[in-house]
Amino acid sequence: MNDDLLGLREIELKEEYRSDRNDIVAEFFYPCLSNCIEYDRCVDFLSIQTLSTISMSFENFTKGKAKLRMITGHRFKTSDLNLLTKLFSEKFTKSFKGKLIKDTKIQKLQDIVNNGQIELKVAIPNSEQVADSFSERIGIFRDEDDQTVAFTGTSKESFSTQTRDFESVDVFTSWNDKSRVERKTKDFEELWANKTKYVEVYDFMYAEKNNLLKYSSEWVMQY
Repeated sequence: MNDDLLGLREIELKEEYRSDRNDIVAEFFYPCLSNCIEYDRCVDFLSIQTLSTISMSFENFTKGKAKLRMITGHRFKTSDLNLLTKLFSEKFTKSFKGKLIKDTKIQKLQDIVNNGQIELKVAIPNSEQVADSFSERIGIFRDEDDQTVAFTGTSKESFSTQTRDFESVDVFTSWNDKSRVERKTKDFEELWANKTKYVEVYDFMYAEKNNLLKYSSEWVMQY
């Protein structure tokens, strides 16, 4: 274990976090993000703000080893989609000055993307049995000792201190609930490999280039 990182087992974790009792970000998300080397996540919406905030935690990870794999639904705010397309396009590998958020955050995010530490895929329903859009809520953290923490119950990283949702998070650990963690891990891996019924999963840039994404300047869901 790297001296700068705690093992996930060393973090005092609860089985459940709820907005009326806990600061979910401070007590759960940040400790796990800061001490894992792999983070797998499914969200229904993805914003630049969310992705850049997650990337700030990569500064605490083992350099070059941290990895984020994210699967999101196919709806984006227009401004976020434009910037995500630039960040993940091979045409934009030089220094990029952000116009929408602070340049330092954009540059840090671009550095991580260019280093291959962030992979982004999009899940799109392909069946009438699934209404509207993908909205599964899974998250999985892993540390250097292959200990794993999985969670369900929140649709997004509500990092804003002013506009957080009321929400709850159920937490499962590989040392206390191995079978549940293995099931959540299998669910994510099958999604990532596009082996899940009712949805098609594409690399983000493939989906963007083939006009598979929906976008608007005024989605109801704000991040």
